[in-house]
Amino acid sequence: MTAVLVSALMWLLVASLLILRRGRAERNISYAALTIAIAMTLNVDPVYRALDRLAGGSNVVTLLADVALLVGVFFLGGGVMKASEQQPWAERIALGRFALMAALVGVVVAFVLIERGTTTTNFMLDLGGQPAAAAYSIIQFLYYGVVLTAMASLAVRQLRSSEGAQRLPPVFLIVGSSFGVLLSVTVLTMDIAHVIGNLRLVTTVGVAYGPVFLLTISFLCLGFAGEPAARMLQARARDRKTRMLVNDLAPIWAEATKLRPGISQDERSPFRAHEPESLLHRQIVEIRDAMIDTRVSFDVGDQDRELVERAERHLLGARSTDSASTASSATVAE
Repeated sequence: MTAVLVSALMWLLVASLLILRRGRAERNISYAALTIAIAMTLNVDPVYRALDRLAGGSNVVTLLADVALLVGVFFLGGGVMKASEQQPWAERIALGRFALMAALVGVVVAFVLIERGTTTTNFMLDLGGQPAAAAYSIIQFLYYGVVLTAMASLAVRQLRSSEGAQRLPPVFLIVGSSFGVLLSVTVLTMDIAHVIGNLRLVTTVGVAYGPVFLLTISFLCLGFAGEPAARMLQARARDRKTRMLVNDLAPIWAEATKLRPGISQDERSPFRAHEPESLLHRQIVEIRDAMIDTRVSFDVGDQDRELVERAERHLLGARSTDSASTASSATVAE
């Protein structure tokens, strides 16, 4: 049941990213979501049995699913690393290709050494008593633990530099990565307990596996889907505010261009401000030009002047009065 839920979550994430991240050059997260979704689908019992029967009934599909998951986690780490401005050397190594290749080689070698028997949907429960099977699982979850620790560290730094709705995705990533590290510790404990024959500990610790796995995937999905969603919501909110400012400045702009026509009134000019931010920028420029032109008498009241400065701050994304003065200089210069 856990595999079905996780698979559904991952395919939902793939669909969300295709919508929310379309047109973006950086596709590591989309590749990661697709690869992990395939890995999770291969672990759904009916799918696994059917494909493994076609592959000879020797649990080769387990290796295919686990390799896909390793590659997917590698892409996840790469996506988080590219979103961070600073990557310490330890994190670059943990999230780099060398660590992935070492894990893949170790996993393949360990898998070849396992006495796998016939198809089983409880691979580690049935075969985990073998040292090779324990090594197979330990290599994977050591890699996951290292990558997720590095991801959590990067997400913490991203959280510190984020504001507003953009703070939620790194929070989700931190929580998801923390659950992932806990999942790795859980599995490592089960692997060691199984190979030394302590099946009671395997059963006791194994109770946590399903819920922690589901929590890990759920929070990571929220984090990776939340980043483009938050950006889209902020863009829509900014567009609404831009249009509102354009409407508020329209009477002042009309008065300014009546006294001192700008390029927007020249029919021969290539300028046509259909895009709200371009129009708002042109309004501010032409209002400011009229304000500083000594050839015309254009007086602006305190309320209208504050509105112009607020529009300038909005265009620059500024938060303070100091930024407003910089905006004024920039728009006048243009």
